[in-house]
Amino acid sequence: MPNRQKRPRAETRCGCPVRMLLRMDDESGRWHVSFFSDAHNHHVLELQFSSMLPGHRRMSEADIQQMNDMRKGGIGVSRIHGFMASLAGGYHNVPYTTRDMHNVNAKQRREGGVDAESCLRYLRECKANDPALYYKEVVDGEGVLQHLFWCDGTSQIDYQVFGDVVAFDATYKKNVYLSPLVVFSGVNHHNQTVVFAAALVADEKEETYVWLLQQLQTSMKGKAPVSIITDGDRQIKSAIEQVFPEAHHRLCAWHLLRNATSNIGKPIFTRMFRDCMLGDYEVRTFQRKWFEMVEKFGVADKRWVQDMYERRHSWATAHIRGKFFAEFRTTSRCEGLHAVISRYVKSRYSYTEFLRHFHRCLMFVRAKEVEADFECAKGDPVMTTNLKQLERSAADNYTRAIFYLFVPILDRACAMRVVDSEDNGSYFIHTVSRYGTPGKEWRVVATSDTREVRCTCMRMECFGVPCEHIIAVLVLNNVHEIPRSLILPRWTKDAKLVAVESMGVIWDSVQLTQHWCLMDWYRKVCKIACHSTEKFQFARDIAVLMLKHFEDEDAGNSSFQHEGPPTEGGRPPAQNPPRRSTKGNGGHGGKKTQRCRLCREVGHNRTTCPERRTMEPSSSVAEDMDSMDTDMVGWSLYRRCS
Repeated sequence: MPNRQKRPRAETRCGCPVRMLLRMDDESGRWHVSFFSDAHNHHVLELQFSSMLPGHRRMSEADIQQMNDMRKGGIGVSRIHGFMASLAGGYHNVPYTTRDMHNVNAKQRREGGVDAESCLRYLRECKANDPALYYKEVVDGEGVLQHLFWCDGTSQIDYQVFGDVVAFDATYKKNVYLSPLVVFSGVNHHNQTVVFAAALVADEKEETYVWLLQQLQTSMKGKAPVSIITDGDRQIKSAIEQVFPEAHHRLCAWHLLRNATSNIGKPIFTRMFRDCMLGDYEVRTFQRKWFEMVEKFGVADKRWVQDMYERRHSWATAHIRGKFFAEFRTTSRCEGLHAVISRYVKSRYSYTEFLRHFHRCLMFVRAKEVEADFECAKGDPVMTTNLKQLERSAADNYTRAIFYLFVPILDRACAMRVVDSEDNGSYFIHTVSRYGTPGKEWRVVATSDTREVRCTCMRMECFGVPCEHIIAVLVLNNVHEIPRSLILPRWTKDAKLVAVESMGVIWDSVQLTQHWCLMDWYRKVCKIACHSTEKFQFARDIAVLMLKHFEDEDAGNSSFQHEGPPTEGGRPPAQNPPRRSTKGNGGHGGKKTQRCRLCREVGHNRTTCPERRTMEPSSSVAEDMDSMDTDMVGWSLYRRCS
């Protein structure tokens, strides 16, 4: 591509002889024109272009403030300029261009000081409105900002209720420094993604993840998650073992299937590996299927296969049965959250701009929770199963999303039969099987009053919702309401009620609310006053008097500060980080060698692979992976028992 050169500006200096001299009369003290010449040596601009002259283009303080407010809402400069033109009655009535608006934005950034210190000042201002907000930064010996972790009061409330399961992953190209963004997230009682905390880091080393997890623990009052879902990064695994040694660490199923495809390159192997990973087997059955698969494909010496078997307690369903993961099997929720964040933040944003727009993204995510709360409070769902008493009990306790996931379980429970019951004094052991499917049985242990019930499938422990085998036992005992011991509080409508009452109400921004209230009232005043000269003059005079009064009051207030609070501890301002080159943003410099996805050889692709004819179509692997990921996003609560 040829080098693009900037065109020189048009020459506007032509030595025009137009002059006007002013002199002051010493006796009267008045100015008068002593010389005037209007003989131009060039064509004079028409009147319609006068507002475009640099000397005439200027944004008022009110326009600048309105532009800043609209930019905080994610509106681009061009659209803001169009909005200003519609208010002014046309572009010719707007005394500035989009370039002038960009120049004002650049000037504000320069006056805001160093970006790193500006973003810390922004967090301190947010903490004034939200005292529960927690943030922590790491600055190196040269004063350069390395890591920044933060979480607000609402996120802390969410973590106290839903922090039993945490997933996190890094995403890239979300700021001008290319610093990786790490977001800690989970799932709330509406089966929606909820954000617990976020961090901008300089690298993805083990010590960095250790620091992040320590900050998460500190900000959340020492509460440790029950389960953590990540990809297979070794640094993350080691950090979790150091900070949260009691947490169950699960590897992302989608990443494992992708690695199976890239390391072995045989679609049939990938499908068998998927069956070993997601199949609800006993440990002995898993062992048998695993070694049959390894022997069939002759991959016992493969380092990746050996490593996966050593780490089987982190991914095989047979080894993690009974551990609560809220149906998290992949980090697809993290990827979905990253996609939402990408609509609010751009790679050209500074740290300060990133924080402002990330806060907007949080407001959007939390607004979805409010909508779901409204749906739960509006009306009652229609009962569709034959077990209407239990269905009504579920509708009264569970949120609407969890209730609709529980309804298929009630339908499947109608096909279950209790074939045997053994009385052991204080408890009963019931044997349950599916009608028409002999040989497959489950055992449900229940107390005589059915307040405590457990099933050998352990799906209640994994998902927090009773399985169809437990429902069959409840029907046998003529129970009309789901026992409280079988209703996990995190899935109920009142899940957050206690936490919110204990921490109090958190206001995001009282100042912003007041601003928009005044804007709404004054828009109504403008709409009415502009139709009458008398009303216009009255509103104008009142506005001018108020403006002069407020300006004089602010000028006389010595405590009025424009630059924000000083730096903490008397330390020098934090410096901007350099542009990062991390493992996830394609910053390695060299071009990555392309290999065939089937045989892993260089020089051809999957379509032209010579081994393609001896294999099954590789598209089936992609379809399996896509269907599994879709199933995870849809949160299919229970797999049908075979």
